[in-house]
Amino acid sequence: MKIGLISDTHGLVRPEALRALADVERIIHAGDVGGPDVIDALRGIAPVDVVRGNNDKDPWGAKLPSRLVLEFDGVRVHVLHDLKEMDIEPAAAGFRVVVAGHSHKPVVTERDGVLFVNPGSAGQRRFSLPVTIAYLTVSAGTVRAEIKSLM
Repeated sequence: MKIGLISDTHGLVRPEALRALADVERIIHAGDVGGPDVIDALRGIAPVDVVRGNNDKDPWGAKLPSRLVLEFDGVRVHVLHDLKEMDIEPAAAGFRVVVAGHSHKPVVTERDGVLFVNPGSAGQRRFSLPVTIAYLTVSAGTVRAEIKSLM
């Protein structure tokens, strides 16, 4: 299963992001969405799971969950916007993947058997950081992640 990871769109749905996500089976948005139009555009591709970011303060955004627990093919995934707000030990809680945004810095790293993925920012460019999304590929209980540059 190929899952698209996107974060920090801040109301901007880039055509490059939609093209990069065109073949995924599911999309996870890790917050700072910027409004329902972003989610509507992504739902045109695949089902979307979304968490609230620190900038999703309007009435629509305030209704979004701050965290999600998902499972794909035996792989448990914890989703939140800002890693600094994590209040669990993911490995001890049985998670294999943690997806978070906020920093706009794309990264894939593994610690204590847990894959941490920040898809970076697919919205407005911030400083000299790249514009990116990520993919999570889950198959028979295994998982891998990769960053995809959009520009």
